[in-house]
Amino acid sequence: MNTFHINVEYTDTFGGEANYSWVKRENLELPVNLSDRAIMRRAKKAMGLTGVRGKTIVYGDMWEFRPYRSATVMFATVQY
Repeated sequence: MNTFHINVEYTDTFGGEANYSWVKRENLELPVNLSDRAIMRRAKKAMGLTGVRGKTIVYGDMWEFRPYRSATVMFATVQY
């Protein structure tokens, strides 16, 4: 089975920008054929954000998730 790795970072924000005064990191191995939605679902689960609503932005091989009413941000980036 073909797989790829993504690095997931969850951190606080200051003025809307990632602050990194604290950060939680994970590395996930995922199957190649996953949709963007499935990738975000697994990344959110790894960070303990299952069920948390927010805005997701896709930048090709990077995903950004900003939970509503929270000064935090999560990034998921393909590891090359």
